[in-house]
Amino acid sequence: MRRFCGLALAIALLAGPAHAVLPQEQLADPKLEARARHIGAELRCLVCQNQSIDDSDAELAGDLRVILRERLRAGDTDQQVIDYIVARYGSYVLLKPPLDSQTMLLWLGPFLALSAGGVGVALYLRRRMHADAATPAPLSDDEQDRLNQMFKANDRS
Repeated sequence: MRRFCGLALAIALLAGPAHAVLPQEQLADPKLEARARHIGAELRCLVCQNQSIDDSDAELAGDLRVILRERLRAGDTDQQVIDYIVARYGSYVLLKPPLDSQTMLLWLGPFLALSAGGVGVALYLRRRMHADAATPAPLSDDEQDRLNQMFKANDRS
């Protein structure tokens, strides 16, 4: 059993991240390919939505990898390549979109949801405390006797 766990751990450590970049997509120049990989890690696959284009096997991700490498071969800087792809597909293609008017809800959404939840819990607790305070005290024995007498008198009439 111990050997199996050790083997499983070794395999897990040796297995690197899966890259979907096909050999025919790779650039011959190692420096350009390294730039392409760096940029590709920052761009979202629009089909998978939770993977970079380098990690995705989707056809659109492959098309984006080809466009990226064509732009690098044409002499574009990293920022020019990113700007070109964002101009065609929108800022959603960025895995880390900038904070601007279009992405404000994306960035502030979790904080707004957490705040709304906090307000909801506070209102619930406040209402519960007031409900407990509004519960009348039980009747004393004298009050209960008087109430019973009133009911008996009412039943006779």
